[in-house]
Amino acid sequence: MASDDETVCQIMSKVKINEEDEDSGDNSSSENSSETSEDSVEIEVPFKVGMWDLKQCDPKRCTGRKLMRLELIDKLGMSAMFNGIVLTPVATESVSAMDNQIIAKYGVAVVDCSWARLNDTPFHKLQHRKAKKNLRLLPYLVAANPVNYGHPSKLSCVEALAAAMYIAGFKEIGDLYMSKFNWGPTFIRLNQELLDGYANCKDGKEIVAFQNQYLDQLDNDYNHESSSTESSSESSEDDVETTVRNR
Repeated sequence: MASDDETVCQIMSKVKINEEDEDSGDNSSSENSSETSEDSVEIEVPFKVGMWDLKQCDPKRCTGRKLMRLELIDKLGMSAMFNGIVLTPVATESVSAMDNQIIAKYGVAVVDCSWARLNDTPFHKLQHRKAKKNLRLLPYLVAANPVNYGHPSKLSCVEALAAAMYIAGFKEIGDLYMSKFNWGPTFIRLNQELLDGYANCKDGKEIVAFQNQYLDQLDNDYNHESSSTESSSESSEDDVETTVRNR
């Protein structure tokens, strides 16, 4: 189990479900988490990308700090005014295609904090009052980062930013950010159906509806699989019993 210090910097990603915070095992080395994908393609980023760094996570695993070193993200002060889209768990609306123009003009930012310390994070201090209308959640997605691989909603900073870019119509820029990590393209592959579906939604309400339909289908598939497994098990027991009687 990973300790609190090993918890990767995260941004809350939930609209319908309410996942409980859990520490998960590291599926990759810390060196791998900081390596750059060989498929990286340099393109111009035409808008500002920001981050509030609360210094709550292991700097060796922090995707946001790596983006800072690569000059792909700007560090924001606690009282900094940011009029772009802000990804934060205190939001009530999902990011969507309707945010395209806001991001194009003002950019997108993320709160870099630990999942283990969400209750200690002063989110109310991180956003100028006039821009609270631009606070956004991310819909259901599955993490590919080494610390929380496969966990729903526990995205790293770069995953959150890339997802928001993808959903809002900046797919190539989202791909660029994920290409800076050797596991980055896996995030896109794991969530391809969801990301494409969200990107085709016109607003946050459609995204929530698409997400909930997807989650309902997951539940149905799981229940069907469980029912089939149970039925198969019962059938096997009956076969054994019949064989014994025939003897």
